[in-house]
Amino acid sequence: QVQLVESGGGLVQAGGSLRLSCVASGRTFSRYAMGWFRQAPGKEREIGAAISASGGRTYYADSVKGRFTISRDNTKNTVYLHMNSLKPEDTAVYYCAASYWRGSLYSTTDEYDYWGQGTQVTVSS
Repeated sequence: QVQLVESGGGLVQAGGSLRLSCVASGRTFSRYAMGWFRQAPGKEREIGAAISASGGRTYYADSVKGRFTISRDNTKNTVYLHMNSLKPEDTAVYYCAASYWRGSLYSTTDEYDYWGQGTQVTVSS
């Protein structure tokens, strides 16, 4: 069982930056790939970024590529999402998720086993 707790959301002006954190419980964090998803009102949950269990591989959705950076610290059981040049369309609830590492990075919600409760990010224009 893995429990995930996100933090770092908030209100920011367009062009600003935020850093989200997700802390995982348990001693097997390094066996899981991690993803950051987001869900805007009335829309489906979508991938933002993912990172492999070791941190050596990353994936970014086209909508965030070049602006967001995912990273992890396995000694702290924590995954981060650094968000720069934020836009109003980035407004959403952001969720971190864990997927037992099977050698590939996944971008769909059904491939992830555990989810956090979400943190709200609001970008004003």
